Amino acid sequence: MDAVSNGYRQRVGIADRSPMTVGVEEEFLLLDASSGNNLAVADQVLAQLTGQALEQSRHEFRQSMIEMVTPVCSDLTQLREQLTAARAVAAAAAAAAGARLVAVGATPIREADITRPAAERYERIIRQFGPVALDPALCGCHVHVGVPDRELAVQVCNHLRPWLPVIQAIAANSPFRAGADTGYASWRSIQLERWPSLGPSPYFADAAEYDRTVEQLITAGVMLDAGMVLWYARPSARYPTVEVRVADVAPTADDAVLVAGLVRALAATVLDDIRAGLPAPRLRSSLLGAAHWRAAHDGLEGQLLDPATGELRPAWDVVDDLLSFVGPALIRDGGLETVIAGTDRLRIEGTGAERQRRVHRRRGDIRDVLAYLAGETSVDA
Repeated sequence: MDAVSNGYRQRVGIADRSPMTVGVEEEFLLLDASSGNNLAVADQVLAQLTGQALEQSRHEFRQSMIEMVTPVCSDLTQLREQLTAARAVAAAAAAAAGARLVAVGATPIREADITRPAAERYERIIRQFGPVALDPALCGCHVHVGVPDRELAVQVCNHLRPWLPVIQAIAANSPFRAGADTGYASWRSIQLERWPSLGPSPYFADAAEYDRTVEQLITAGVMLDAGMVLWYARPSARYPTVEVRVADVAPTADDAVLVAGLVRALAATVLDDIRAGLPAPRLRSSLLGAAHWRAAHDGLEGQLLDPATGELRPAWDVVDDLLSFVGPALIRDGGLETVIAGTDRLRIEGTGAERQRRVHRRRGDIRDVLAYLAGETSVDA
């Protein structure tokens, strides 16, 4: 990649700068160890946490979920340490509450109790969106990359659009629903399509157009507020970051680091392009949507659609394109060895979805998959 790096630097005239910061939000399910059903014990789990772990924890839309949030990190080593520690503490707290902490993108068997935390906003969401808000719980991995300039953040989201289906495929980790294989690598992605404010990020000329559009969608009732912008990439409503929300929660901390490392390198690469005056690709929304559907269906075990050309290609060829694209940023900012090791591991072991299916094929019992996932969730502790 040295030749790629040198050519890239000459092309865009990259100035020396500090690596972009990164942080990760991970949502987890709380499952019954014997039945595999979701358990509504989030209050009991969070009550076990103290100190930094408590500060990093969040209620989610269901009592059968919790979220753990890392601090702002400057490198992938620090990020891995934070993810590993948070998973270990949360898994121990879940066990004390009689549950398993499981990193899986969609409810795998059944959610009999759909109790929500007591919050008026959640009740407003249910009143507005009805049964869509009562679908079985889903868990994602949200990656934040520091982009303090809001105009730049909007442009970064524009430039990320063609690459996010690849991230989605890499992160696929939810093949099961109601105890059966859905045929999709990321059922979470398919279930989420019922929400009207979710999907591929639209193209915006500037931050003013972004803000006008969000206000119009709030007026239309598609969103309650700016916090309900659920596009796959968005300027964060709370932090000076770009937030990428396309990934299923990762089965292991190392898988989460891989996704975060690729997202940070992508953001750094497109930011250099923006500063060099290179325009964002203008993609047809129909092809971009199709690329995301294909990523959700196949993961890395089939083919992906190039949204710029409409061409179907082997998934790993597209991943290799992504690695070439972000290689210079990984060399410059750090993380190259981590990302290459992570992708090499996926070439051998498969995505989280494929690993789940491999376990399931042994005996055909979904509970074997959930026991495996529970071990993977905090395997690095």
